Amino acid sequence: MGNGRRKGLARVARVGTLTLAFAGGGAATSAAAQTPADYQRLIEGAQPEASDTTLARFTLEELMERFGIPGVSIAVIHDFRIHWAKGYGVRDVETGEPVDVETMFQAASISKPVAAMGSLKAVQDGVFGLDEAITAILPSWQLDGGELTRNQAVTPRMLMSHTSGLGDGFGFPGYEPGEPLPTTVQIVAGHELSNVGPIFMERAPMEAYEYSGGGVTLQELVLSDARGRAFEEVMREQVLEPIGMTRSSFEQPISPENDRNAARAHGNDGDSMGPKWHVYPEMAAAGLWTTPTDLARFAIEVQRSVRGESNRVLSRSMAREMITPVGVGDYAVGFALARRGQGWYFAHGGGNWGFRCYLIAHTTKGYGFAVMTNSDGGGAIQSELMRRIGRAYGWDSEAPPVPRGYQPPPAEEDVVDVDPTVLERYQGTFRMNDGTELVVVVRDERLAIEVSGEAYPLLALSNTEFHMAGVGARVRFDPDDSGMVDAMGVVVSGKSQRAPRTR
Repeated sequence: MGNGRRKGLARVARVGTLTLAFAGGGAATSAAAQTPADYQRLIEGAQPEASDTTLARFTLEELMERFGIPGVSIAVIHDFRIHWAKGYGVRDVETGEPVDVETMFQAASISKPVAAMGSLKAVQDGVFGLDEAITAILPSWQLDGGELTRNQAVTPRMLMSHTSGLGDGFGFPGYEPGEPLPTTVQIVAGHELSNVGPIFMERAPMEAYEYSGGGVTLQELVLSDARGRAFEEVMREQVLEPIGMTRSSFEQPISPENDRNAARAHGNDGDSMGPKWHVYPEMAAAGLWTTPTDLARFAIEVQRSVRGESNRVLSRSMAREMITPVGVGDYAVGFALARRGQGWYFAHGGGNWGFRCYLIAHTTKGYGFAVMTNSDGGGAIQSELMRRIGRAYGWDSEAPPVPRGYQPPPAEEDVVDVDPTVLERYQGTFRMNDGTELVVVVRDERLAIEVSGEAYPLLALSNTEFHMAGVGARVRFDPDDSGMVDAMGVVVSGKSQRAPRTR
């Protein structure tokens, strides 16, 4: 089968008002990749069949240069394990030191799902309930919900899925090294030491989704109050160490030891911005320092826990809370959920001062990836990297939809021969409702339909009914008494349409 033919079969073509999803899809380029090094070369290079108007025509090195990204670190998950990890570029333009797989970056908002696992562990241990009112848990600070919480209280589940009704209207800019830092209570209360305002109720709980870093910070306070210990200590002992995230820490500011191999923050142009990084006392919302390898370990633990194959932190039922929508918005507890192609994925992005990162993994299949960058421009390459990795590994995010009513090709013994004189009477042009023309021709004593320059053979099931090869469709001709036809019927995706003959 020629390359053009393969592309034709992988394409979704519109025939009138019916959609014909052609067979094919999956990994367009993975056949050439066998070892981790093969996959790396495939993903790092300019992509096959790249358009001049897409990022696919650039190598990874060219993309980094184009968007002012000094350093990139990637880890790829395949078959529920880390298939490969690699660093690119430099972690600090002032020193020129290279990025390696142990270079730590700020995870920014990817801190949130990691912190959520710590709270779910507390729920599992009976420390508090996932649907318990936070006013019954918090001794150090009380949320004034007023009339908005009269009928339904704010709970940990809501705080970690951004459905609590809290409105904070801010991200977290961080603090320069050496600046006085507010406590968690001072942050949520809007104390003068805090560089953001107080959290407040904007609407009733579970009325709508609204992303709230302040809500996650309040949940940080819930966890540390309920455990009676510092948040970073709880996370280290309850989550990071059990999973083996040895290059991860919620400590703010980062320790001198970890800072020896930590990335510097850079602006959109890839230049240094003065301080090496900002400090984030909002640890659950933005304070994790980590590596893509450790984030991949975290995602794999979620994947395997959901399958009942690991319980280093959470039981199977508790882990499922991280991939189950709460009922409002796109979030589960901690993670955003999205359908991509044929699959469902859990994911989270992150953006701190001078850092951009992204983590995504399949909810049931063992693949995913994490990317971390040390530049405000780092977000520009995340989607392109995901597309390259998905195509190389055959992710179902790249798979076309299977049409409803799709029927596989008939068995060889079910295909019949039709008198060529009968087939000749079926030749002609037939018009669908929207004006699309289907041209029926005879080729090698068999019928075929030409659509937009592509020809699809028709396999005869009887003198009047045919299967459209490569497409989940049936075609039927209804000749009159003279043997001529004035229309044909097309059935695909469970729907039928009559296409009159025009010539």
